[in-house]
Amino acid sequence: MDGSASALAATRWAAEQAARHRAPLRLVHAYQLPVSGYPEVVVAAREVQRAFEEQGGQWVEQAAAAARAVADVPVETSVAVGHPVAALVSASRGARLVVLGSRGHTGLSSLLVGSVAVAVTAHGECPVVVVRDESPADGPVVVGVDGSPTSEDAVAFAFEEASLRGAPLTAVIAWTDFLVDSAYHSRFTVDWSQVEQEELRVLAERLAGWQEKYPDVPVNRLVLHERPAKALLGAAEGAQLLVVGSHGLGGFAGMLLGSTSRSLLHHARCPLAVVRPREGKKS
Repeated sequence: MDGSASALAATRWAAEQAARHRAPLRLVHAYQLPVSGYPEVVVAAREVQRAFEEQGGQWVEQAAAAARAVADVPVETSVAVGHPVAALVSASRGARLVVLGSRGHTGLSSLLVGSVAVAVTAHGECPVVVVRDESPADGPVVVGVDGSPTSEDAVAFAFEEASLRGAPLTAVIAWTDFLVDSAYHSRFTVDWSQVEQEELRVLAERLAGWQEKYPDVPVNRLVLHERPAKALLGAAEGAQLLVVGSHGLGGFAGMLLGSTSRSLLHHARCPLAVVRPREGKKS
């Protein structure tokens, strides 16, 4: 919470989400004390810290009122000294979900997503949802599938969300061949129809078990010959939620956030859930 319109939009979305899962909602504000001079010295006068605490308290209470206006859920509030990213990553260790606005008071108006949202999405230890200022209330849940471990977790998350929302699920698998964009592509012949059939088979295999677990969820399967980020942006037009893994088959093992999820963070217009695999289940 930072008092921005974006944070309040995320609060309302999170409150509705908490109600669906019958989970409590925790509203977090973290602030850093100002520094002065070189080397930097923290300005920690009692009245300065009190002013920061009072401002943070006002923001979380404002957000609590917004949450209670849209959902009947238990609301907890927290105001603490610390970097916002560190505070939210710490909170994610015991959370079902972290929800953020796309940008706060410190973000430039030209930026679609702020630095805190990017960092928490990369380092959070539970799924992270970034909410735009205006989010559609209906439409399908869209999930990107590529067969990687993070993709499997994203599929599980998407099916549960679609079931709770009474929404259809659109599962997208996108593929490209580097030869298509190569100056040498004319030297090779690719049977695109055969590739598409193979991708459909892979998609069906990835969804089969989840469709049995959630028979109430209608599923639309899309195989698109396009770069994954562009394919998912197109499929998510009018969606109420877009779900992806933190990084897929094309990512390096050490990457915390892959190129597709990073691109979607900056360009997706609907709420975006980035799902990271984790051991065990948390409440």
